[in-house]
Amino acid sequence: MKEKEENSLSRISSSQVFLTHLCCGLALAVGFWVAYNVYSINLVSDPTNTLHLIWAIECPVVILLFSCFRKKPEKCSYLKAVARGLVGLPAGALVNALGALALGSPVGLQYFEKTVIWSLLMSLFIFVPASSVYGSSWTDWHRIFACTKPKGSLDFMLCLPAHGAVIGAWFGAWPMPLDWERPWQDWPICVSYGAMAGYVVGMVGSFGLALMRGGQKQIKAE
Repeated sequence: MKEKEENSLSRISSSQVFLTHLCCGLALAVGFWVAYNVYSINLVSDPTNTLHLIWAIECPVVILLFSCFRKKPEKCSYLKAVARGLVGLPAGALVNALGALALGSPVGLQYFEKTVIWSLLMSLFIFVPASSVYGSSWTDWHRIFACTKPKGSLDFMLCLPAHGAVIGAWFGAWPMPLDWERPWQDWPICVSYGAMAGYVVGMVGSFGLALMRGGQKQIKAE
């Protein structure tokens, strides 16, 4: 039974990993493009509306794509996986918001909407893909995020971009308290740039590992 599950986790090809990450990356790029070219805004001039646009474009892409890789598709329909992703979105946003507040993000009504939108975007990077794929399976969540022991290409697809987004946001927060008085130091501009950069690096790393694993399997087969 365990072998069957491990095989299902490794069933995703490197081309599927590439196409999934490519679509997610393009959705981010489209969000920036629409914000700048259609609404003439960017993260520095209007972080709230820019993040809102990016989140709104990225959300359906992430949920619809990762729902295709749901665990045990014979028991979980595609629509159920989509619903799990939608439920995971606000749940993950709440965790991110509480974590940001605990680590010192600014508090106040003027920051409330920015924090909510940023938390929703972070939830898309971290929680939503795993929610669509694994639902509420604590064993899988614990393996990927607590123990960091991915078993196959699918786990790497979930694990590396999520960790990349968290690490990127953490590094992005470093310039915020410095006394440079630059507009991009305001919350949550630099942490958003850092999270997105880390997310993209994680996707590239995930694809690289999928290629390596595919090559190793081919050598073993020969």
